[in-house]
Amino acid sequence: MKAQPPIHSSNIESPVARFARADDPDWHWLENRDDPEVRRFLEAVNAQSDETLSSLEPLMEALYQGHLARRELAVDGLKTPLARYTYWSETAADADYPVWWRHPNQHPDQRECLLDLEQRSSEHHYLELGDLAISPDEGWLAWTEDRRGDEFFELYLRRLPDGEPHRMLTDIGPELTWAEDNRTLLFTRYDATQRPSSVWRVTRDDETPTCIFEEPDPEFWVGLGKTRSKAWLVLETASKDTSECHLIPALSPATPPSCIRPRENGVEYSIEHRPGHFYILHNRAAPHFRLDVADERNPAHWQPLLDHRQDHTLEGVDAFDWGLVLTERDHEQAQVLLRVLAFDARHTIGEDRYLPLADTPCSLMLGDTPDFFSRRLRLREESFTLPARWVEHDLDSDERKLLKRMPIHGSLLPEALVCRRIWAIAHDGERIPVSVVARADLLGTHPLPTLLYGYGAYGEVLDPWFSVARLELLERGVAFAVAHVRGGGDRGEPWYLAGKLEHKENSFRDFLAARDALVTSELADGHRIAAYGASAGGLLVGASLNLDPEAFCAAVLDVPFVDVLRTMENPDLPLTTAEYTEWGNPDEPDARRRIHAYSPLDNLAARPYPSVFLQGSWHDSRVPYWEPAKLYARLSELGTARGPVLLRTDMTSGHGGASGRFKAWRDVARQDAFILWALGKDEQ
Repeated sequence: MKAQPPIHSSNIESPVARFARADDPDWHWLENRDDPEVRRFLEAVNAQSDETLSSLEPLMEALYQGHLARRELAVDGLKTPLARYTYWSETAADADYPVWWRHPNQHPDQRECLLDLEQRSSEHHYLELGDLAISPDEGWLAWTEDRRGDEFFELYLRRLPDGEPHRMLTDIGPELTWAEDNRTLLFTRYDATQRPSSVWRVTRDDETPTCIFEEPDPEFWVGLGKTRSKAWLVLETASKDTSECHLIPALSPATPPSCIRPRENGVEYSIEHRPGHFYILHNRAAPHFRLDVADERNPAHWQPLLDHRQDHTLEGVDAFDWGLVLTERDHEQAQVLLRVLAFDARHTIGEDRYLPLADTPCSLMLGDTPDFFSRRLRLREESFTLPARWVEHDLDSDERKLLKRMPIHGSLLPEALVCRRIWAIAHDGERIPVSVVARADLLGTHPLPTLLYGYGAYGEVLDPWFSVARLELLERGVAFAVAHVRGGGDRGEPWYLAGKLEHKENSFRDFLAARDALVTSELADGHRIAAYGASAGGLLVGASLNLDPEAFCAAVLDVPFVDVLRTMENPDLPLTTAEYTEWGNPDEPDARRRIHAYSPLDNLAARPYPSVFLQGSWHDSRVPYWEPAKLYARLSELGTARGPVLLRTDMTSGHGGASGRFKAWRDVARQDAFILWALGKDEQ
């Protein structure tokens, strides 16, 4: 591998040498948040990283200013009409946060401010909106907000149009749902491990909450919602592979929840509703999911509606008065599809068709379409070369009306980009899709410096997305690639199952196979490929570096899950017990051996690792700050990396990073400056 040219050498004494403790070579003492030395260590590391990167500050500023110049800074959200009012958000050009507005449906000039998040953020370093809920009569606004980044939320209520915000509750989950009585709100609360474990109701005129459902199993999380028909409140409790639904009549929220069908180990199901019928999406004896229907009076008795298919996974169902919109995934093409089913008066399928795709590959999803009776669907379309746009598709005429698009400015416009899909061959012969986007005048002309991104866990799908910040890299001649590895859901449910538990190593091998395929196809320069992963994607990249430390010239690990075994051995940490069905329970010897075999921190050795940029957050409740901090300390002590090992800890945010958009964009500029330096493209 070629070594990168040196960046600025820090004159600050190594924090690792200064804070190392001979009696704790694994740096576990960093887990004690109350030890003032922990904060001192992280702040010293931040100072050292800032000095090390100081020579890149002009590039960071150029990236930041270039990002601002490419996007429309003043942003209006898509307007959504409800029964009486139309709602939307506006973000001023110099604002970090949006302001929410509404007007009477027939009087657009009569604007009312619902919620000014920019004003509410003025007294806090961090602010994150959890949920925003309008009462059925549109007379009340409820919302949740997190002011620390630790994902504990406060509940606020405001009478519309001119009532003052009133804080009702603290330390709750983000979700909110109104019952149809206009008085009752449902919300979730956490247990001691920050697991959403219970559902509560509270009323506008009685602020004493009542627990209506509690889940004792530590592997299950609870969530809540309401059917589009507005007839039923839905309480779902689910682990990673098993679920159970409970119903409450939305007009009678004091009614005890009624279970649709008791949980069955390994069976996931979800519920949708049309008057007279429930629709159940489930994987009982159907690993790619099937759709059943039940009479509303006997919801436990399921009858087949759509059979299980080997080549498609059913991912979701949305009910309307006239029929259903199904979200499906084509396994072969790793492509999401929207399918429309319309019923006649006898509940017979009279229409069955797929909506057209804007691009291939692309993202396509049903947008905010709250009207249960509407046959005009709002769709959100996006690809690696198509900025997000919202269209209205009229099912009766098939006419498509553009509602909103993301405008792009600057010298590199979307039409100057090209996307290719190649297929890597994994260690076991499986074909792994790899998406590549670059300037059309460069891709294929010669191997390009490349940033390879991956995630590969929880069945999450990396459908194509457009990034304004990415244009800064692309214009400088960098290609961006996505490895759609097993463990994600890109090729349906089987793809997820083939990359979890005892099959987890497939994810790492797939990522390295994707890297090699980029080189053999002559799209990527094998000496200039950087890896990027966040959260569970940080595990993907960290484990891949241990398998082949010379495969990449640099790696960015953002809030990375890298201390997997120690985390999974501690059931008191947030998320741990709920993750057993994803990673395994280390109390079981076989699972412990598997986890230990790939956990990045447990497999460090004196290898020629690439330059590494680690990022963590002090208030992160999902991946604690100490995971990237320990990896930084131990990599630094090994001293075998081919370039600098850096760590930046955001001391005011949580798992998602900075909440204000301008600070978040500056963080991206710092990260991208490191990537460009590592790829030898750090000219301004």
